[in-house]
Amino acid sequence: MNTKNFMEEIMKSNTNEVITSTLLREDAFELNDEQKIYQIEHHFAQIMKTLGLDLNDDSLSNTPRRVAKMFVKETFSGLNPINEPEVTLFENKYEYNRMLVEKNITLFSTCEHHFVPIIGKVHVAYFPDKEVIGLSKINRIVQYYAKRPQVQERLTIQIAEALKSIFGHDDVAVLIEADHLCVASRGIKDTNSNTVTSSYSGKFENQNIKQEFLSYVK
Repeated sequence: MNTKNFMEEIMKSNTNEVITSTLLREDAFELNDEQKIYQIEHHFAQIMKTLGLDLNDDSLSNTPRRVAKMFVKETFSGLNPINEPEVTLFENKYEYNRMLVEKNITLFSTCEHHFVPIIGKVHVAYFPDKEVIGLSKINRIVQYYAKRPQVQERLTIQIAEALKSIFGHDDVAVLIEADHLCVASRGIKDTNSNTVTSSYSGKFENQNIKQEFLSYVK
């Protein structure tokens, strides 16, 4: 499998590639998962020791290993293109040509600035052509790009560009509403604000169509 991530492949002709793709070192895939877990476990243990924690305590002794496995296998599994979801399109037998909306997709991601959670929901819409996508695949695409250190703006664009590439057309809308714990749990500690980002292309640039989409996801 090509080790370049999916966004780098579909955005390689775009002058904004640096902005819209998740930047990885050239040697990002030289270590396998177990090797990464081993190294992260060691370094996280050092962090805990530096904080003064006693790793001989039963409650803490396995924490470095648990955190390392969580990072590699779950929280940041979207960094590895081997985990990119396989997407199958199906014939649009019913010739459905109206807007199709998948709303309130659960979002768990990680702020790349402070490595704390981003929690929210994603709304996706598109206009089917000759083929439609299995609904769960939209959720999997969202999860794939969410499971990496992120900023919400880039995540929005990555989801939209991936779907446009899959469908072969630009009639795609993505709206994300999220709470950032880097704002809520530290610094300003504002628990009331949230962040909204969106991407509208193709038919969704029409104001009436955009408003129809927004009415569905209120």
